[in-house]
Amino acid sequence: MLTPEPGGSDMTTSDADAAPGDRHDSVLTPVAPGDRIFNLDMLRGWAILGILAVNALTFAWPFAIALSEETRPWAMTTANVTGDWVTAVFFQDKFRTLFTMLFGVSVFLVGGERDNAARGGLLRRRLFWLGLIGLIHGLAFWYGDILLHYAYCGLLMMLVRSWSAGRLLWVGGGITAVWTVLAIGTGLLAPVLMSALGPDFAAKATAGGPQLSPAEIIAVVEQVRSGYGAALLQNLQAWIMAQGASLFLIPVSVPLMMIGLGLFKSGYLSGRAPVWLYVLMTLIGAANLALLGYAEGLKVTGGTLPVVGLATAAAGAATLITLGYASLLILMSRFGLKALTAVLVPVGQMAFTNYLTQTLIMVSLFSMPWGPLWYGTMGPGALWAVVGAVWLAQLIWSPLWLARFRMGPLEWLWRCLSYGRWIPILRSAA
Repeated sequence: MLTPEPGGSDMTTSDADAAPGDRHDSVLTPVAPGDRIFNLDMLRGWAILGILAVNALTFAWPFAIALSEETRPWAMTTANVTGDWVTAVFFQDKFRTLFTMLFGVSVFLVGGERDNAARGGLLRRRLFWLGLIGLIHGLAFWYGDILLHYAYCGLLMMLVRSWSAGRLLWVGGGITAVWTVLAIGTGLLAPVLMSALGPDFAAKATAGGPQLSPAEIIAVVEQVRSGYGAALLQNLQAWIMAQGASLFLIPVSVPLMMIGLGLFKSGYLSGRAPVWLYVLMTLIGAANLALLGYAEGLKVTGGTLPVVGLATAAAGAATLITLGYASLLILMSRFGLKALTAVLVPVGQMAFTNYLTQTLIMVSLFSMPWGPLWYGTMGPGALWAVVGAVWLAQLIWSPLWLARFRMGPLEWLWRCLSYGRWIPILRSAA
């Protein structure tokens, strides 16, 4: 088992905040830009970009469509089929998983050890403001907010933040392994059970979630496009359902946070693990990705019940694909390609700002009256053009902003609220 370097920067620098000097200092200050951890920012940037690819559909169409593969109102053109396949194979669940793991690291880096009262208080304030911002974000703009979920999961995660790397990995990994086995088993066994219960039952069971008729889809789209008040009401209804579902994700998210912190404490996320281990995890992730791609391709061409079950089983191993992504990026940074992975770092340093900015851009384009009102008009193919444009914008604007400022604007606001004082934002004021 890898262990952190004694007194190393991993224990005192973060994506968020760190105490200068002794870890029990009563005066806390945000981490200096030069003390940030490259790999964490890189992985966070990768995660925040990938999350948009999955969320795009929920900005563009009613909530029920995002939940069910059986309700697809767009034409099944090559572009739409390919766009849907790319999202399902390369993005679905992988980037939320990575972001959740990294949040577990943040809980420790902000809060320190459990016996550090000052930093523990800072962590609780940070989580409070995160939850409040997430609540406003979800109610006023977009129902798919994840910040509120992270806030209350963080309250649970802070109870175990002083555990050793081994304990975190064994407990968090064990729980995640159980969920993974259950997901794979469900995918493989469900077709057998469905066949035994008859075609009518199978048709209902594979519906995948709440269904909307074509007329209902049109009605929802027209309601959202009719004005902000109507769009807000529709968003509220979806938010209530989404928040109810997010409660069931707590036993999924907290173990993932534990895995992330365990990987950090062991030195894996810092790039200090043996090379062979990164190569092995990359290969395992690639193998699972290939299987998922094959299964999703079969589902597109011949969506029989066994094929759907195979795709579901392959998707159940998303955590392994996530670790494969992270391992590959760490290897690239370690062996001569750091200049390439470095483009993700500014995006990750401003992850909070970029996440909420993605919402502002997408709702302005799709559902707000001041925008072009593209809601209900784009299939997955066209959505990818929008996603690519937002990616490009954030890859450009993040380093430009950080060239002058110490942190993103919303990171700055969050820190001011958490510390209860004015935090310098200009680099010249650092």
